[in-house]
Amino acid sequence: MTSTWIAAHRSAVIDPYEAFALFEIRGFTDRTVRQSLRLAGGGEALRVRFSNRYGKEPLHVGGAHLAVRTRGSRIDPTSDTPLRFAGAEDATIPVGEELVSDPVELPVSAGEELTVSLYLPGDTGPSTYSAIPYDIGHAVPGDRLSAEVLEDAEELSTGHYLTGVDVLAPAGTRIAVAFGDSWIEGAAITPGTDNSFPAQLGRRLTRGWIVNQGISANRLLTDGVGDHLLSRVDRDVLAVPGVSHVLIHIGLNDLGLPGTLAYPEPAARPTSADLIAGLRMLAARLHTAGLTVIGSTLGPYAGTTYPGYDSESGQVARREVNAWLLGDDHPFDGVVDVAAAVADPDQQDRIRAEFDSGDGVHVNDAGAKAIADAVDITLLDL
Repeated sequence: MTSTWIAAHRSAVIDPYEAFALFEIRGFTDRTVRQSLRLAGGGEALRVRFSNRYGKEPLHVGGAHLAVRTRGSRIDPTSDTPLRFAGAEDATIPVGEELVSDPVELPVSAGEELTVSLYLPGDTGPSTYSAIPYDIGHAVPGDRLSAEVLEDAEELSTGHYLTGVDVLAPAGTRIAVAFGDSWIEGAAITPGTDNSFPAQLGRRLTRGWIVNQGISANRLLTDGVGDHLLSRVDRDVLAVPGVSHVLIHIGLNDLGLPGTLAYPEPAARPTSADLIAGLRMLAARLHTAGLTVIGSTLGPYAGTTYPGYDSESGQVARREVNAWLLGDDHPFDGVVDVAAAVADPDQQDRIRAEFDSGDGVHVNDAGAKAIADAVDITLLDL
């Protein structure tokens, strides 16, 4: 049986130099940075991806190791394996570029937890980062790549430089990319549980899997936290090896962030017509690439604790976009009714209490499961 490289983990990245810094910006000097991930699918070998997309200077990686995670920053020392780059143990990632490790001959399976450790000897400057990593990361001074545990480590709530893992899987393996905002990325999900709704949906599949390219606070039409979704299509969907389906949730931040950024003064929000036009454009680009495209209604957020985010005009636009998505005029191959899955039955614009993470705009683990359970699994014919 022939094999091919297929994405088994992805983490979309953000520019640390953006004007609106919603998450902590970090850089490193003479630090070992250890981060964990859970594979969505398996194969007979793997390779690891790193990015210096938004760095201002070349990024020197003094070394990188891969290991099986046990818990926290602890690894199984018998599994510790140096990563190589064109045969070398260190590498430099040019500004705006990616780095892919040499293949590691290591059979892996779906659900397996791995740890990637990077030694960063020089001043990295602000790092290319992801908002919501799989779990809390750790950093300590010096080269501690092979340490079984990182004692007295600083905890990292954001991800840094690590953007993905590919596995060598049977040819013909097909996967879905979950693409969008915090409802995709899993902003309020318990760290280390892999309980975002795409991950929980992935556990329902009988073949193939789902990788996550969500960015919390991302927008469809406007840059701000991450490049806007329409501009991310080529990099974060079409370049993902094995993709055949795309699952989308986007639009809430287009409606809410203008109010938050301008609070307490009101700011212009896109209309429902603006969002519908953008969603049509997104579907057309993905269809042109031959992908199956699954849309979703915009989740409820009335009463959110974020000042300025909720507005009557935004709620009207959300209802109009959702009505269009649930009608017969949308361009998608299927639509998941995310809103109905988690809405309070007595107040449809609000998340029901048992699914609310506490901020009124993000679901908790149970809410994510409710969305995953609401998906018609036949839409993901992988």
